[in-house]
Amino acid sequence: MQSQPLGGGFADHPTASAKAFRAILDVLARPGKIAEISGATPPAPMSVAAGSLLLTLCDPETPVWISRSLQNDAVIGWLQFHTGAPVVTDRAKAMFAIGDWQELAPITDFAIGTAEYPDRSATLIVEMSKLVSQGAKLRGPGIQDVASLNLPENKAFADNASLFPLGLDFFFTANSSIAALPRSTKLGE
Repeated sequence: MQSQPLGGGFADHPTASAKAFRAILDVLARPGKIAEISGATPPAPMSVAAGSLLLTLCDPETPVWISRSLQNDAVIGWLQFHTGAPVVTDRAKAMFAIGDWQELAPITDFAIGTAEYPDRSATLIVEMSKLVSQGAKLRGPGIQDVASLNLPENKAFADNASLFPLGLDFFFTANSSIAALPRSTKLGE
């Protein structure tokens, strides 16, 4: 019998990872846009969107911090088998972090990059119950006028944007839906 971590990866890896990568790039380029991403079937309670995102972007060089509610042997084994990504307990060493908003707080514990290397920051994957195009008003690169997204709060994201070019980048996942909020996106009316 096949063990749990061996299943749930991309069935047709080249095609599925290319489709997932395209969805990831699309939501990063258009903050607030909600897209579908699938292909992976991670163990519960991780969403399909979060699992597909991690399979696409993680490798043995990308340390991942996993929140307590998602941290079980099946999730850790699945992630490590399919990506080789090390799971870390020190938030400051994580390149990716995943969990619900309350478990990711305080987000100031994660690396925001340095003046010389702003790319050495963490990307946070916020698991949510649903994603809708309403709520916080978003402006900035990739947004023609204004976009909206239901963020878990506004202040932390506004504070993060004020750090640009430093700061964190965010993905929001719910079931098979994904949205992104790069650090360059401003919140406001």
